Amino acid sequence: MSFVRRAATVIAAATALTAGLALPALAHVTIQPGSAEQGGFTKVAFRVPNERDNASTVKVEVSFPTDHPLAFVSVKPVPGWDVKVTEGKLPKPVQTEYGELDEAVTKVVWSGGKINPGEFQEFEVSMGKLPTDTDTLTFPTKQTYSGGEVVDWADPAKADGTEAEHPAPTLKLVPAGGDDAHGSAASASAAPAAATPSVSPVAASSSASDGTARLLGGAGLVVGVIGIVVGALGLRRRPTS
Repeated sequence: MSFVRRAATVIAAATALTAGLALPALAHVTIQPGSAEQGGFTKVAFRVPNERDNASTVKVEVSFPTDHPLAFVSVKPVPGWDVKVTEGKLPKPVQTEYGELDEAVTKVVWSGGKINPGEFQEFEVSMGKLPTDTDTLTFPTKQTYSGGEVVDWADPAKADGTEAEHPAPTLKLVPAGGDDAHGSAASASAAPAAATPSVSPVAASSSASDGTARLLGGAGLVVGVIGIVVGALGLRRRPTS
């Protein structure tokens, strides 16, 4: 019985370690893919995981930048969810190749659906043209749970490089043709025809693979730890000659 108790303790500790390795990859509201080319069009997905085990996510509210407004924004319907796109006056008109822009999309809200515990949902948006005078766009997001809790994903990046508690989803903008432009394929396919952005499914992003890799790596670590401990305990129980 002592052997069984010690083995159970080891398994529990290893499982906790695995969870600690896997959860950070799934924890925050993010924008996928994380980068796109300046001056182009792109399609992205706001990935929203449910972080509560006793409530469901029932509303997602994404604020769009007004200092670098986007002239074209369209959304892909999500089964079971209602979507409302809000346009508003800009603090200052912006000159674009389509003329002066004094109104733009300021907010997109998805509601009426449900993201249950242990699940996530992606909300897809086509948008452009992306600005050329900045290297990031942030999209502060509010996540509302069925119990009334609202999590505000709006913290700016920290100067020391560490992650904020509730980081705002951020899209990195790179020069056209840059090696970091992971969204370049999406940018080309999302360019508007007759001034209307096209919308098509978002390609699978690398972050999903990263999360899977972390989970498998953690599982391998569990198996290794259990094998070492069981072997050690077995040697201790072997009678000496």
